[in-house]
Amino acid sequence: MLQSILRAFLRALVTLFLAMTFTFVILRISGDPLHSLLPIETPPEVVALMRQQWGLDQPLYIQYFAYLGHLLRGDFGTSLLNGQDALTLVLSKVPATLELMGAALILAFGAGVPFGILAARNRGGLIDRFVMALAVLMHSLPNFLIAILLIQLFAVSLRILPSGGGSTMAHLVMPVLVIGLYNAGIIARFVRSSVLEVLGQRFILAARAKRIGESALLWRHIMPNAALPLLTMLGFLVGGMIGGAAVVESVYAWPGVGRFLVSSVAQRDLNIVQTIVLLITATMVTANLLIDCLYILADPRLRHRASA
Repeated sequence: MLQSILRAFLRALVTLFLAMTFTFVILRISGDPLHSLLPIETPPEVVALMRQQWGLDQPLYIQYFAYLGHLLRGDFGTSLLNGQDALTLVLSKVPATLELMGAALILAFGAGVPFGILAARNRGGLIDRFVMALAVLMHSLPNFLIAILLIQLFAVSLRILPSGGGSTMAHLVMPVLVIGLYNAGIIARFVRSSVLEVLGQRFILAARAKRIGESALLWRHIMPNAALPLLTMLGFLVGGMIGGAAVVESVYAWPGVGRFLVSSVAQRDLNIVQTIVLLITATMVTANLLIDCLYILADPRLRHRASA
């Protein structure tokens, strides 16, 4: 079991290193950031001085190794836009994103799991077809389209919710609905498949032969076994929610990391973009690593295989 956890940890480190390297190279070869940061009429000698000050006049490999050296010392650089510490600026946006992601995750599981169970227990029936059609619809519509439709309904037509911002709980409602319902569709479909797979197992037939009630059968036998594959999906779900947050936060002007990433990319603020990508990658990698460990601990078959 320890070897399996160590292998997962090494994969996480490799993934983090590759994401960091890819981001660094792509940002450098996609254009000179000073063209976006400085006015067009800036004298060439000033541009050259700024390029030298930020080390952008050095060859790419020298910039890369210098960046690695700074990272190893815990230095993520400073914002090219205002000179403030990049990590401090990014971390100041994290609480707003965590608030949004936490509420959206609760909504996604709170709606997706019951509807998935309901669809599985009515397999092939009208309820099953309705729930699955609704789940596919929620998952198929783009986030930005749902966000705009909700603004039109609740902010423009009904005027009961603010169209954007992040100063009150009312500002949280529409972003949470967009991200939460989108992922609820994924969870509902996955839970339905997992429950149906468990329902076909022999131990379920044996439990029913013992006249165990449907409620006890569901919570004691079906859900504990159906929940194991959900652990695997949770890591991908967290990654997808972080990616979708960039769009939703921009639409609703939510003061989180996603919106900060979009604006930093537009302004070509290299150190800010690199820090945000590293933070997001580290979050996804850590989530998947923890889920791998939990999966090994929760599944007796994997524990036995790891110790064999």
